[in-house]
Amino acid sequence: MRVLILSVTAGGGHNSTAEAIRAYLDAKGIDTKVLDTFDSISRPLSKTISEGYLLVTSKAKFAYGEGYRLAEKREPASGNKNAIRVSGALLSKKIKKYIDIYDPDAIIYTHVFAGILIDVISQKYGLRAKTVGILTDFAFHPYWEEVCRSDFVVTASENLLMQAVKNGFKKRQVLPLGIPINAKFAAENDKKAAKESLGLDPGKPCVLLMGGSMGYGDMVSNFTLLDNMEQDFSIIVVCGSNKKQYDEISSLNFKKDVRLFGFTNKVDELMDASELIVTKPGGLTTSEALAKRLPIIIVNPIPGQEDRNTEFLLNNGVACKVTETYPLDEAVYNVICNAKHYRSMKARIDQMRRPNSTADICEYVIALCEKSKKKVQPKGTEK
Repeated sequence: MRVLILSVTAGGGHNSTAEAIRAYLDAKGIDTKVLDTFDSISRPLSKTISEGYLLVTSKAKFAYGEGYRLAEKREPASGNKNAIRVSGALLSKKIKKYIDIYDPDAIIYTHVFAGILIDVISQKYGLRAKTVGILTDFAFHPYWEEVCRSDFVVTASENLLMQAVKNGFKKRQVLPLGIPINAKFAAENDKKAAKESLGLDPGKPCVLLMGGSMGYGDMVSNFTLLDNMEQDFSIIVVCGSNKKQYDEISSLNFKKDVRLFGFTNKVDELMDASELIVTKPGGLTTSEALAKRLPIIIVNPIPGQEDRNTEFLLNNGVACKVTETYPLDEAVYNVICNAKHYRSMKARIDQMRRPNSTADICEYVIALCEKSKKKVQPKGTEK
C-alpha cells in the first residue's frame, strides 16, 4: 500500500498535520511519501507563498483579514474557466507526473490549494487513488467548494456538517474524525508528576501562555498582565521562534513562579502541567489543547481563519476570548477561580476533543484502500 500526502508550507499547521499522519502510517509499515505541493512545482513559488504568508499575517494582518472576508463573500465561479481552476490546471502537471510514477493507493491533502490540483487532475484524467482532504481548522475556508470530487473530507467536528453541505459535499463524504495531531497529545499523564518534573509546585494551578510556533502577538504584555495578578499560580511561557519576545520576557523580574521556553518539542508535557492555556486559536494548537482537556483563553487571533476558529470554539463552550473590554486577567480569573465555570468548560471539552484523530483517520484510509483493492482483484486470485 502506498499513500501520498500533499502539504503546503503556509504556517506550521498543514505540515504538522502531514507529519502526524506520516508518522502513524510509517509505524504501520505503509509506504508513505510527504510532498510539499508548491515546492515540488517550483521552489521560488513555494518560498514566495511561505514567506508571503508569514509577512502578511504578521505585518499586514488586517489586510489579510479583509482579503479573507472578501473571498468568503465572493460568488463561487462556475465551470472550468474560473481563475482558480485555470491556475490549478497549469500548476498540476508536475504533481500529475509524480502521481503517475509513485502510483499511490490514497492521496491525502492538508491544504485546499493542494486539493484543487488533485481535483483538476481527477476531473481531467481520472484517479485510481482514493482522495481525502483534511481541514486543519474549525471551519470550511474559501475554495473548498472546488474539491468536491474528493472521496472524503475530514472535519474537526460533526458540527461542521451543514458547512460541508453548503460547500457542495454530500453527507456521506464527511468524516468528523478531528484534526490530526501527534499521538503524544492523546496520552493522559499525571498532572502532579508533570508539574514536579518542571520544578513547579503541584499544589498551584498553572497557566500556559503560547503564541504559536512564531510567538505571534504581544506576548510580553500578556505575560506582564498575568504576572501582576494577585492570585497565586505558576506560569509557563512558550515564545516559539520569536527570540525578541523571549529576550524581553527573560529580562523581567518575575513575581510568580515562571518557566520560560523558546521553541520546544515538549508542548505536550507543558500542557500536562497546566490547568488552562492562553493562546492564539490555530487549529493544531487548539486541537492539542482540547486533547489534553485544557480550557482555552483566546488572544491575538490572526484575522481570517482564526476568526472562524474563535467563533466555533466560543459557540461550543470550550473557550473564552479576550477583548478590549474583557482583558486577559479577568478571563483567567473567571476560569481558574470559578470552579463551576471551569468544570462546565471541561465537560464541553470532553464532548469536543478528538485525542485519537490521527489514528482514526489513518485506520479509515487503510481500510478504504484495502476495500478498494479487493474490489479490483482479478477473478481466481482470491485467497
